[in-house]
Amino acid sequence: MTETLTMSSKERERLKVIHRLEEDDDLTVALAAEALRLSERQLYRLLKRYRQQGDADLVHLLRGQPSHNAHSARAQGKALRLYRERHDDYGPTLFAEMLEDHHALAIAPETRRRWLMADRQWAGSRKKRLHRKRRQRRDTIGALVQLDGSVHDWFEGRGPLCTLLVIIDDASGHVFLRFITSENTAEVFIALRLYFERYGLPLAFYTDYGPVFYGEINPTEYQRAMAALGVEVIFANSPQAKGRVERSNRTHQDRLIKALRRRRIGTITAANRFLEKTYVNEHNHAFACTDNLPDIHRAIDGIDLNNILCVETTRQVHNDYTITLDARYIQLERGAAALPPPKRDVIVRQWVDGSLHLFWNDQELKYTRLDGKPKRRLPLNRPRPADDHIWRRRSIGATRWRRA
Repeated sequence: MTETLTMSSKERERLKVIHRLEEDDDLTVALAAEALRLSERQLYRLLKRYRQQGDADLVHLLRGQPSHNAHSARAQGKALRLYRERHDDYGPTLFAEMLEDHHALAIAPETRRRWLMADRQWAGSRKKRLHRKRRQRRDTIGALVQLDGSVHDWFEGRGPLCTLLVIIDDASGHVFLRFITSENTAEVFIALRLYFERYGLPLAFYTDYGPVFYGEINPTEYQRAMAALGVEVIFANSPQAKGRVERSNRTHQDRLIKALRRRRIGTITAANRFLEKTYVNEHNHAFACTDNLPDIHRAIDGIDLNNILCVETTRQVHNDYTITLDARYIQLERGAAALPPPKRDVIVRQWVDGSLHLFWNDQELKYTRLDGKPKRRLPLNRPRPADDHIWRRRSIGATRWRRA
């Protein structure tokens, strides 16, 4: 009866050398062992097995047998059942983390991927993207920080549509996240202040040409504030140029959405609390690489962030010491700081908490909001001069010199 053997290339080479060793008296065991990169003792064992059972005994004895490290069929069935019932929109990597954290099943992502593909529940890797030249990361933490807002249905209908502001360090991949209602100046400034107070001032921010960040004619409040802080602003000409923060957005649109779903979070306040206490720390621990990277963030000691991260404008003082702002009148009051003369400009700053502050010569002014237009002041009631008063005489000042 003919027997069919399946042998690897290494096993076929061993078979050839052993045949020569048996037929050629000039080939010694030492030379054969050196050719096969085996010890002489190992080659003697192979020769003994070959002489007892022939070619079949050179095939590895575990060929076709399950691995000692293989998971049981029961564990595989349990994992596939959990995927169908609870995690059918998870990727293999995230699903493997969920099995280990919540179901006490430590299964490698590649093993999970093979199981899902064999069960036809996973279609494979994503589509290939156009190859682009990779830009090298910066060498220090804080040298370049990318900033972007991701508008998405983060709460999957449980809450309002909102924006996730992503701030990621270019060198380490360390992220800072915060939910905001929309990408507006005030809420961006609030997030930036939290970042500055926690990590310090970076050397440069890398953003897109969004209306909050870039002004085509006049600089935006963001550009003015970064110039005052000494932070360089760089603008990306395409989404691919700021690919690091774009890829981070895709990651959060997968992992963060599912984390919010598991905790049934549906409000921006609760989501920010979850980001600060749990998600950001776990994400940075898993993905950020800060080892042996110097941090060059600058401290904010002595910097008045209230008067920098704000909306700033100028208004001219009227003759009655009022200014107009948003179609309303504001009356300047006497205080410790001197009042500016009429026709001079005062700086009006609206802080992110909504409060209004007026400055002239770097001194804050006191003011009162008026409900309407200020009344015109009446002239003083002075007594009228008599008809024969000296001021009424026409001869005064009318004397003319006559030629002699």
